[in-house]
Amino acid sequence: MKIYGDSMSGNCYKIQLTAALVGLKLGQDYQWIELDILNGDTKTPDFTTKNPNGKIPYLEFDNGNSLSESNAIINYLAADSELLPTDKFTLAKVQQWQFFEQYSHEPYIAVARFINKYLNLPDDRLAEYQSKQAGGHRALATMERQLSQSQYLTGDQLTTADISLYAYSHVADEGGFDLSNYPNINAWLTRIANTKQYVAMKQR
Repeated sequence: MKIYGDSMSGNCYKIQLTAALVGLKLGQDYQWIELDILNGDTKTPDFTTKNPNGKIPYLEFDNGNSLSESNAIINYLAADSELLPTDKFTLAKVQQWQFFEQYSHEPYIAVARFINKYLNLPDDRLAEYQSKQAGGHRALATMERQLSQSQYLTGDQLTTADISLYAYSHVADEGGFDLSNYPNINAWLTRIANTKQYVAMKQR
């Protein structure tokens, strides 16, 4: 299978981390196709023919099937592993946190990071960048409360809920978010980074 992505993107890093944790080998089990979103690689006719949404990550199977949306992809890759619970309630909790990530976390923390890290905080985006800070801290405070009660977001087992939120949380400082006042988040970040087969986000 082929995975199209930008290694510096949190949404794409989710895929790389999940693949590593479930034992998928780069170059053996899957091929990584690096795309540059700022260069318009996701808007080319070749890519939009594959994925009309024109977004990454994008998973293309050898049989012609495909998947988009990062959380759908990681849940597929994690199926039949401890990262994706089979208990119906716990699975629903995983999905609850993944919806939280997409609607209450990513629009603030990921967007602020994009404006700063990808675009170098241009003057015409400064007000937007600043407007993302309060929402990002609300999301972090919600996570901090949960992580004061359990080691991971749904209990004592690492799941794809944690991977979904780890991706942008562990680089939140690149969007201007100081994590020093979130001790439980920091402990959680360390636990995940110490997980066997963990791979770090690539930098360029």
